[in-house]
Amino acid sequence: MTSSSGADNPPVRRVAIFGGTHGNELSGVFLVKHWQENGAEIQRTGMEVKPFLANPRAVKKCTRYIDCDLNRVFDPDNLGRTVVEDIPYEVRRAQEINQIFGPKGSDDAYDLIFDLHNTTSNMGGTLILESSRDDFTIQMFHYIKVVYYGYINIFLYLQTGVEVGPQPQGVVRADTLDKMRRIVKHGLDFVQLFNEGKDFSPCTIEVFKITEKVDYPRNKNDEIIAIIHPKLQDQDWQPLNNGDPLFLTLDGEVIAYKGDCTVYPTFINEAAYYEKKQAFVKTVKVKLTANHIRSSARNQNTP
Repeated sequence: MTSSSGADNPPVRRVAIFGGTHGNELSGVFLVKHWQENGAEIQRTGMEVKPFLANPRAVKKCTRYIDCDLNRVFDPDNLGRTVVEDIPYEVRRAQEINQIFGPKGSDDAYDLIFDLHNTTSNMGGTLILESSRDDFTIQMFHYIKVVYYGYINIFLYLQTGVEVGPQPQGVVRADTLDKMRRIVKHGLDFVQLFNEGKDFSPCTIEVFKITEKVDYPRNKNDEIIAIIHPKLQDQDWQPLNNGDPLFLTLDGEVIAYKGDCTVYPTFINEAAYYEKKQAFVKTVKVKLTANHIRSSARNQNTP
């Protein structure tokens, strides 16, 4: 949901909560299944909140995906592909989801989607922001950071979502699930306040913006020959400076970071990204400012 500068915005009437986009990220799976049976805690006055299991076949097998990454096929080319017998399952599923909650970008699309993910990296509670110009979501993330009892990181990346870790694939941890649950609660509280007509003044947030994806060192056969250095492991969002250790070969050689500025690595040693040839991503800190927002419903309710 993107708001225009300084303008009244329509109220949020339909919200979806996706779990199981990746079938082995279990916090969202457990929460969505619970809310489908007992959704009282996520319901808010004046809006529909729909919990939805995004990739049920992958959830059943407790695997990230069946044929391909569901989170990477919501692009126009895949959404517009002709359905044939051998089309990948996740492409078909993305088309189904787009029809239920979209079509993407249309007036019929849901106003807001919370897409719940886990990571094996030590990223803590992380909010992922798709657009640096999305006033509504920036305001929501600012609100969550203020009211959440614990540190929240905001990451400017692929698409808006919630990422909480560390948690192994195929495992559910109570503390990780609780973080995710509270983030969703505060997000829904923000939407309710917005719908009730609360003014949200201009705000500024600090976010981490990706600058580069870094692969593991490899040999001529494309095999990994060095692993994440112990001093880098679990140091997501911490400053990385020139000369700091990155990788360690099995022969004991240390491979250091060479760079002319401080960066902040994240998704360090993420299990799902070995297949993507990604050891971590480098980010830099930037500040984003959101304009004042308010719901147009307030004017309708004002005598």
